[in-house]
Amino acid sequence: MVSKGKMVLRIWDVEHGACAMLTHQLNGVDGRLAMIDSGDTSDWSPSSFIKSELSRAQLDYLFITNADQDHMSDLQGLWDESIKVKTLIRNPYPPADELRKIKAAGGLSIDIERFLHIHATYNQPVTEPFNDFMGGVTYKTFFNKFPDFTDTNNLSCAIFFEFAGFKILFPGDLEESGWQGLLQQSGFRNELMEVDVLVASHHGRENGYCKDVFDYCQPKAVVMSDKAIVHTTQGMTQTYRQRVMDNWPDGVKVATTKKKRHVLTTRKDGWIQFVVDASGEFTITTEYNG
Repeated sequence: MVSKGKMVLRIWDVEHGACAMLTHQLNGVDGRLAMIDSGDTSDWSPSSFIKSELSRAQLDYLFITNADQDHMSDLQGLWDESIKVKTLIRNPYPPADELRKIKAAGGLSIDIERFLHIHATYNQPVTEPFNDFMGGVTYKTFFNKFPDFTDTNNLSCAIFFEFAGFKILFPGDLEESGWQGLLQQSGFRNELMEVDVLVASHHGRENGYCKDVFDYCQPKAVVMSDKAIVHTTQGMTQTYRQRVMDNWPDGVKVATTKKKRHVLTTRKDGWIQFVVDASGEFTITTEYNG
């Protein structure tokens, strides 16, 4: 299929959380809206942005990469703002009753309760599949199964989005053992070999890094959704930078600053936006000057 229009993907600055929005744009008009995770901060939330700034009453596709609070801290906010969530994509494992047991150990917030409810009830056939209704943007998911894994980090839903040959991976909060589990799948390894941009697992924390991934994945840039460094395990920027430089010494150019970068972080760059054209070429802009 020949690609038309543009894919617009913005990774929001929600500190130690996760939220991104994606749409296909044709002739300057945005199509359906997809969101990856629903993290927020004290002064910005995706629910308010969708309702007030985008003037939308429907979120067409919601992807949840990890069943933890920092990936869904504004999930209930979508319902509070009367935003209809039409389609939910997540790791179907474990079933809601088993997931409730896992989450109960850390406390059940209103957002976790909302996720448990939709995880159990969003089980009908999708009437408008993402891959057919997003103007040529497609996705593939990979995940470990329960009870092979019993923790939410390693049950993260790893999602590849592709448009016109450009590919980005959102791996949730996978840790070493979870990555190793997925690396057993040839389909996952094949997808890794085509990745242009990698969103660092677990917000760039050390326990989200897996060296073996880079035997297959040669990203042109790594993105970290994080906040100011307060833990020694957050000091992984140089490690990721070296992995990029191994294959792409020049990294990528950021249009906002005209600088070449290997690692972008929301703590320094604010929101980070990728606009991919019909030829697969992409432009990066940032909220701040990094």
